[in-house]
Amino acid sequence: MRLLLVVLMLLCASPAMAQAVAPLQVLDAAVNQVIRPGVAAFKNRASALESAMGGLCALPSAQALAIARQQFGLAAAAYGRIEFVRIGPLMEDNRADRLLFWPDRRGIGLRQVQAILADKDEGASDVATLRDKSAAVQGFGALEFVLFGTDAEVLLGTGGDFRCRYGQAIAANISSIADQVAMGWYRYDGVAAHLTRPVPENTDFRTETEALEALVGLVAHGIEGLRDTRINPFLARGEAAAEPKQAIFWRSGLTMAMIGASIGGMETLVTQSGLAQAAGPDHAGLSDSIAFEFRNARRAIEAVTLPVEQAVADEKQALALNYLVIVTQSLQGLIGEQLSAALGLSVGFSSLDGD
Repeated sequence: MRLLLVVLMLLCASPAMAQAVAPLQVLDAAVNQVIRPGVAAFKNRASALESAMGGLCALPSAQALAIARQQFGLAAAAYGRIEFVRIGPLMEDNRADRLLFWPDRRGIGLRQVQAILADKDEGASDVATLRDKSAAVQGFGALEFVLFGTDAEVLLGTGGDFRCRYGQAIAANISSIADQVAMGWYRYDGVAAHLTRPVPENTDFRTETEALEALVGLVAHGIEGLRDTRINPFLARGEAAAEPKQAIFWRSGLTMAMIGASIGGMETLVTQSGLAQAAGPDHAGLSDSIAFEFRNARRAIEAVTLPVEQAVADEKQALALNYLVIVTQSLQGLIGEQLSAALGLSVGFSSLDGD
């Protein structure tokens, strides 16, 4: 009987014990189950976008333009899911800005793109020379204007030859950068090895604590950046009216899809890595709270079904957008402060304040 009681006690305790995830397990899962598959998916989507732009330029038609626009949305969303992983390859060679120059509140990039189209600058229609130009004219923001902006209808015929070749060069550049980012995460003795196996000899991640701080920081600062650069700028505030044209990808109607991809990527990292479970069974409630708020974020995003310029004027959808701001504030606190403290980490500074 006593042996039976011991067995029953162990069985009852096992779920609680299973909640504790070792730091190295978290780091390994984050890299091999989330980040590497994410950059590989982005690489594949970027390649498909390049192919679609090539098809549009070779045989312009309404169908070819629709395919190019569809592939743009898929590639942008794939990037949105990994954009918050701002360590390693993405932060080298100015790749993050070259892929997506945002925010651009003064419209500098827009004016540069419009000038290229107006002047038919051949240097922008060749990927080899496009790379030497401003970051603002060689990534997703520039390609969105090519495909969806003023006079994009010229892409339906031969009159859009230069515009299409410029867009094709942008797509090739995006694909090339995606290849470089993916290769960087699979490189021997690169960031993946350092993050999953921190040792004192590394120059970046020397201890498990440093590696976990980086991982938690990616999510906490990613949520902060999403709120402060992707959501708040276009919402009404006090006496200030909403500014929907400050929203990312408003021309293509992909604002909420991009925001949803970003939230989804961060949620996937937290969930599949077991990051919250690493705090142990004593903090199980914290893990539940984080999961609850991610669900709230997804529900708020799904509630915004109108184009952003209409959504900000619709009472219910504007409320959903403002609620999303509140949820991101809660998530940032839960992950950047409470989870960080539970793990014995220090992730208190802002990635946006220059520290």
